[in-house]
Amino acid sequence: MRLDVRRMLLLAEVAGHGSLTAAAQAMAFTPSAVSQQIAKLESEAGQPLLERHARGVALTPAGEALVRHARRIGRQLGAAAAELDEIAGLRSGELRIGSFPTAGSSLLPLVVRRFAQAHPGIRLVVRSAVLDGLLSMLESREIQLALLWDYDWSRVDDPALALTPLLDDATALIVSDGHPLAHRDAVNMAELSGEDWITRADEHPVADVLARSCHAAGFRPSIAFFAHDYQEAQAMVSIGLGIALAPRLALTNLRSGIKVIALEPSAPTRRILLARLADRRPTPAETAAESLFHEAATALRRSR
Repeated sequence: MRLDVRRMLLLAEVAGHGSLTAAAQAMAFTPSAVSQQIAKLESEAGQPLLERHARGVALTPAGEALVRHARRIGRQLGAAAAELDEIAGLRSGELRIGSFPTAGSSLLPLVVRRFAQAHPGIRLVVRSAVLDGLLSMLESREIQLALLWDYDWSRVDDPALALTPLLDDATALIVSDGHPLAHRDAVNMAELSGEDWITRADEHPVADVLARSCHAAGFRPSIAFFAHDYQEAQAMVSIGLGIALAPRLALTNLRSGIKVIALEPSAPTRRILLARLADRRPTPAETAAESLFHEAATALRRSR
């Protein structure tokens, strides 16, 4: 048995008004059109739903059962429409964002704070992971938006993703404030061949940046320490154990005793990207968040 929901709702209107004619007038239909639709519903149900008499109509037991269900469906449809209106108006719903650690300590907090203030009814869920984990969470739809990064030699190039560049994040040199180069505003990598280096452990991308930069300058780096995060790297640099490379976003929360120096004539630069699945239409919450990401990225660029 397949029942037409619209006809069920029409039956509920007839029951509520007490006659086909009154229901037709209320719904701007003709009485004959209402009668035809009720007849089709009776055919679908396989039994009479209305008993006609001189003063109007009365429901059969089957009709009463259908009207109960129709009214419940009508309430549910109304609730669904109201909830969709809430989501479209950014008054309810959920937004799931993925990020990586350096963006999570710099760009992301600016967006989360502003979004929460503007749209307090939207629940924000944030996940942090490395690049492969973020791509996996996007694919499984565990997250809707993701902050990603790439370098010239290792581009994120997936046709399944819609990528929006937010900002360019240049690599900088960090030294202790007592280092002979601490007074410099810029330095060439070729000048650093005799230095000891602090780098990241576990095949971190900045270790690859260091290896490529040193190779391009004609030397191999002497590694004094393998750090497991940028704060640990900064700590080792601050005590003079070595110098280090780091993307600018990783230096947003700079430790005391550290001097940041630009690399010349150019520095390895990663793109910071906002990604979503290309085959998904963005929700109003995603669109609002994307606008805030652009604003936050602009603010970060101006602050440098």
